[in-house]
Amino acid sequence: MNSKVSAAVPHAQSPGATTRATKVSIVGGLIGVFIELYDNAVYGFVAGTLAVVFFPSDAATTSVLLTFTAFAIPFFFRPVGAAVAGSWGDRIGRRRVLLVLITMMSLSTALVGALPSYATAGVWAPIGLVLLRFVQGFAMGGEPGNGNSFLAEHAGDGRRGRVVSYANAATFIAMLLGTLFAALLTAVLSTGQMEAWGWRLPFLLALPLGVVGLVVRRLSAESPEFAAAEQKGEVTGSPLKEAFASPEIRRAMGLTIVLPLLNSSGYFVLFIYMPSFMKNEMHFSGLEGLLVTAIMLAVGTFAVLYAGRLSDRIGRKKLLSGSAFGMVVIGFPCYWLLTRGSFATAVLGAVLMAVCFAGTNGVMQVTLAELFPTRVRTVAYGVGYNLGTAVFGGAAPLLVSALIAATGSTWIPAIYLVLTSVVAGFTALRIKETAFEPLKR
Repeated sequence: MNSKVSAAVPHAQSPGATTRATKVSIVGGLIGVFIELYDNAVYGFVAGTLAVVFFPSDAATTSVLLTFTAFAIPFFFRPVGAAVAGSWGDRIGRRRVLLVLITMMSLSTALVGALPSYATAGVWAPIGLVLLRFVQGFAMGGEPGNGNSFLAEHAGDGRRGRVVSYANAATFIAMLLGTLFAALLTAVLSTGQMEAWGWRLPFLLALPLGVVGLVVRRLSAESPEFAAAEQKGEVTGSPLKEAFASPEIRRAMGLTIVLPLLNSSGYFVLFIYMPSFMKNEMHFSGLEGLLVTAIMLAVGTFAVLYAGRLSDRIGRKKLLSGSAFGMVVIGFPCYWLLTRGSFATAVLGAVLMAVCFAGTNGVMQVTLAELFPTRVRTVAYGVGYNLGTAVFGGAAPLLVSALIAATGSTWIPAIYLVLTSVVAGFTALRIKETAFEPLKR
């Protein structure tokens, strides 16, 4: 092995080998995913308080819309992060890039918690918030392509669905931690205390979490797939250019935009937007909205793990299409349960949707990683996925809030979920089954 590979991969194995180094690398990848998703999700959990702190207005709806605008803007910067960090990952290795990304994400999130309020700094406070959200957007843009490719390449044939589903479960646990933290703060602090300083605590927690994640990721080995490609001289110097030059890869990138529609809309509508929606539109207490979300996330964690294992046995297509069309069937009835004003029926509706959503969420990332060859996997996967996420996911809370304000209909989130599920379901029927084949090289 040449010195460049040896330096980056102190314990490189043959692709698919199951060793202690492989297990450490998988754990490192999972911890990084957990921390980055926590950092990103915590914004949505305290959105109602951020609206008052950074975007004060006489009209509560205006404050919420401005807050979700700040949430959405960085998602349009995610494709830039995917293109740049994805190209790095295909040129110098996944591990090195993942170290940079977790550092960027943790620092920018912690700095959000240190920002002055609008009352203290005026317009500079929301400007600072938006700038830090851009940094988060860049880091989050680079994470899916690098992080999930890293896991899939370490997993080996026959268990990629299971291993990458651990990352999906880690995102649920990260959101659950953020939800429970926000619920705890809401329960023990007064509104005044929450607006004065309580909202800062979930953001500041990102710093010690980031240190832990950085240490663990440094112990990880480079993915054996990339190490083998580098040793053979198969690493391309222009991965983004090569990806767009190939008709086959361009078509696969198109699939990465459309296939995750339900994954994107479901993630942000069900988990990020839900606490704000239940409080502002359904008139639940802030604590009740957070608890419904927490229960949904707890159930979803186990459901995505089962979905990943199941996909290794029956394939990705059946779960992706079944989950999408299942959401078409149950979307409106479950949403009706959410609007009854009862905590118990809200939990039932939310849990049913979370279980159905897990069929998509549990296998989406491994499916996308399997669409591309090693030499362009992180950049092609990352760019396509983040373009779709920016349009259909990051903008979802803003779009849904605006449509509710314009129409007065609280059924907008359900309509959005069902429509995106229809498109995702038919797209899933068009993909080639990849579960039983080795990764493309």
